[in-house]
Amino acid sequence: MINKKDENYVYYLVAKNLKNIRKSKNITQSKLAELCNYSEGFIMNIESEKYYQTFSLGTLWNFADVLKVDIRDFFKPIDENGKNIE
Repeated sequence: MINKKDENYVYYLVAKNLKNIRKSKNITQSKLAELCNYSEGFIMNIESEKYYQTFSLGTLWNFADVLKVDIRDFFKPIDENGKNIE
């Protein structure tokens, strides 16, 4: 897990939450890419634990719209295993 004081932490946090939300809705990376009109590689890079893909707030807004979640859901706290803390 990345240090919370590292500026890349926000990308890590959003990526973990995006992956958790996407999987909970049984949507593949490929399907999400299709629904959002992004490349599958872009989605894969965002969700990657080895790479910090930057993206815009507009992209995050699009994910929220397509996945039918509140944009704030991408910022929910996670534990050291990448799972949401309830």
